[in-house]
Amino acid sequence: QVQLVESGGGLVQPGGSLRPSCAASGRTFSSLTMGWFRQTPGKEREFVAHIISGGGTRRYADSVKGRFTISRDTAKGTVYLQMNSLKPEDTAVYMCAGRRSSSYEYVYWGEGTQVTVSS
Repeated sequence: QVQLVESGGGLVQPGGSLRPSCAASGRTFSSLTMGWFRQTPGKEREFVAHIISGGGTRRYADSVKGRFTISRDTAKGTVYLQMNSLKPEDTAVYMCAGRRSSSYEYVYWGEGTQVTVSS
């Protein structure tokens, strides 16, 4: 079982930046597609971004495109989410997830880290 642990959330003013990270254990990290999701109370979980294993292919939700950047360091077993130009509507619990690249179902999940954007 792959374990994912997020960190690096916090409180930031609108227009500011944060860079949460997700530390992954397990020998299969390099073979996984890794994604970030976010969720607020009363709303459905929302896809934010993913990065495909074995390359630099990335995809972003329209709401964050141009502001967020997902990256990974395979040697460190870590995936990052650089968040710039943050808006209040970005406030959410951000969760790291992993899936086999041949599938579309995320089966490994972290507990999440809180990101709050407020003045």
